[in-house]
Amino acid sequence: MVSDPSASPDRPEDQPEPEPREECGVFGVWAPGEEVAKLTYYGLYALQHRGQEAAGISVSDGSQIVVFKDLGLVSQVFDEQVLQSLQGHIAVGHCRYSTTGATIWENAQPIFRTTDTGSGLSFAHNGNLVNTAELRDRTVAAGLKPHAGLTGSSSDSDLVCGLLAANAADKGIEAAALELLPTLKGAFCLVFADENTLYAARDPHGVHPLVLGRLERGWVVASETAALDICGASFVREVEPGELIAIDAEGLRSSRFANPEPKGCVFEYVYLARPDTSIAGRSVHATRVEIGRKLAAEHPVDADLVMPVPESGTPAAIGYAQGSGLPYGTGLVKNAYVGRTFIQPSQTIRQLGIRLKLNPLRDVIRGKRLVVVDDSIVRGNTQRALVRMLREAGALEVHVRIASPPVRWPCFYGIDFASRAELVANGVDLDGIRRSIGADSLGYISLDGLVAASEQPKSRLCTACFSGEYPIPLPEDALIGKHLLESMDAAGGAATPVSAAGYGAEDAVRRP
Repeated sequence: MVSDPSASPDRPEDQPEPEPREECGVFGVWAPGEEVAKLTYYGLYALQHRGQEAAGISVSDGSQIVVFKDLGLVSQVFDEQVLQSLQGHIAVGHCRYSTTGATIWENAQPIFRTTDTGSGLSFAHNGNLVNTAELRDRTVAAGLKPHAGLTGSSSDSDLVCGLLAANAADKGIEAAALELLPTLKGAFCLVFADENTLYAARDPHGVHPLVLGRLERGWVVASETAALDICGASFVREVEPGELIAIDAEGLRSSRFANPEPKGCVFEYVYLARPDTSIAGRSVHATRVEIGRKLAAEHPVDADLVMPVPESGTPAAIGYAQGSGLPYGTGLVKNAYVGRTFIQPSQTIRQLGIRLKLNPLRDVIRGKRLVVVDDSIVRGNTQRALVRMLREAGALEVHVRIASPPVRWPCFYGIDFASRAELVANGVDLDGIRRSIGADSLGYISLDGLVAASEQPKSRLCTACFSGEYPIPLPEDALIGKHLLESMDAAGGAATPVSAAGYGAEDAVRRP
């Protein structure tokens, strides 16, 4: 078996890797007479899959904004007493997975600023910008601190909030936003508010989803339609790419800050979004089932049972079974309570690897030729450990089918993949990947098949992680990286580039 170059003492070969992770979920509500903090809590609960590192809610009562945020899951950060203390009619919520800036309390959102006129600004961001270094330079040139004073914040979101608050002193938040937003490069879904108005904005490419919903007595904006469902809001429409929405006592108004050039993230359909969400009018669950059907047509195999890697592989496995005529079954049980934890496992527990999350049903697996369907392969650690575990449980053959094309390129728009050097598909052919994970056969859906399943024109989708074609230009001399701002601070304002390793690298890197 080919060893995995990403294996290390901290992550041995049989240790499952972190899944590809979205950076954040955002939620906002304007609803006089409603318990907006609780609505936001439930909205963030529905968006928890988009970020598990920190959570926060701000509430305005028309005269002041109160923010409560902390590291941890939504259910860990908030309790009944905290939510009861957050009284008002406007709320902004955020659950974070970091893609720029370290996992520290100071980088939790919503971010709060006070403008020179004394009004407050609460700000939440989903996405990732590619001109962060430029924004930092503009922040310094404007005489502003590049981070939040003594708080030590180090995110692109903090820079945008600071510039917005500074510009709002002269022209008000709405006019300042219409001036600032066209200068942001990359992917962003923003939800922000002052004491009286809720705002939402989406980048001109609409890389990640942002939707508008209606309550009986108000409005809701959220990263996914599933968050509207949980708080009883009816779906109205998507926030359009290049659109700024403002909601206050006068109603809802819309402005354009850029011409739309849609390039929705195709990986939202593969993995990131909840299956009960709809994107661009297309059910995510239906898309994943159709991916499975097309995968069966593209990569058939003589086998006894189709089984998913739960939960992300389940819809595609159902589709594969439908398309192939093979029986569908459950061969793996997932521990629903294994998620992000702040307790580090002991070496003994760590050696259990994937069994912390998945355990085989031996009676189902024993003596069977299996088709195992998963959403993606990044480093290959998880699949390698899974194949080994299934063979130990008595599987005769293990045929792996993947509901996305090979991930060969890093994402600069908000998905924290591994660095390019760690991607198992980088520079290795299909048979090399198959040997690496130990499968009897391996098949990925084609990019054309994936796009067809989404029912979106290829021209309206971002497929950069599969194709290397980046729809939003990466600045030629820009530094890009998760810890870019910390690196610039340590170097006195200029980061030293390291070898191009992609967005997942721990240090700032130059574009590939």
